[in-house]
Amino acid sequence: MLRIVVFFIFVLIVLLVAVVFAAINPAPMTLDLAFAEFEIQTSLALIGFLAAGWAFGMLCAGFMLLKVLSERRQLKKALRLAEAEVKSLRSMPLQDAD
Repeated sequence: MLRIVVFFIFVLIVLLVAVVFAAINPAPMTLDLAFAEFEIQTSLALIGFLAAGWAFGMLCAGFMLLKVLSERRQLKKALRLAEAEVKSLRSMPLQDAD
């Protein structure tokens, strides 16, 4: 419950900062890409690039998560094989060492 409240307070603070930033920077800016030129507000450009960066970060984190899950699956399989080998070795009778 406390975690949810802290999250919503954080979101409200971020929104407040975004509104203040948009109010301080109302002037349009020219965004010149190699193939097109756009005239947008500075605050919208910043919000757009922050959103694009967030999406890229989530994509990278998703790929890292898939890699970790794949490695975990391989390690579990190796552990099962090692445990089966240990179990079969323990069930073998001991031979006398002469």
